[in-house]
Amino acid sequence: MKLFVYGSLLAGEAHGARLGGSRLLGDARTEPRYTLVDLGPYPAMLEGGSTSVWGEVYDVDGDVLAALDAFEGHPDEYRRVPVRLLSGDSVDAYILPRAQALHGRIIAGGSWKARAEPSLAAARRRR
Repeated sequence: MKLFVYGSLLAGEAHGARLGGSRLLGDARTEPRYTLVDLGPYPAMLEGGSTSVWGEVYDVDGDVLAALDAFEGHPDEYRRVPVRLLSGDSVDAYILPRAQALHGRIIAGGSWKARAEPSLAAARRRR
């Protein structure tokens, strides 16, 4: 199955190794229908909004998917649902219900990896 990841499961992030030997199919962006929020050590993608979220798509097998479902708390915390990519493809992703992310800071650019870049650029301008 194809799985879209956008936060701590990305290559090089804290939980990227949980994808095991899953094959990276490439970078992708969702259609602009979501909101990405920073919850501290990880983000959450929420349904509704106008952000195109950046991430990676992996081909995962049933064992990896079952382990990820348990890690993400599917279906009680995060829900694994189909999302549409800008390419037109439909893949699964973990979505957090909006009520569980009320205190998250919106990541306007839609990229967890680039979340600090605007503040770094602003700090450089202040020098």
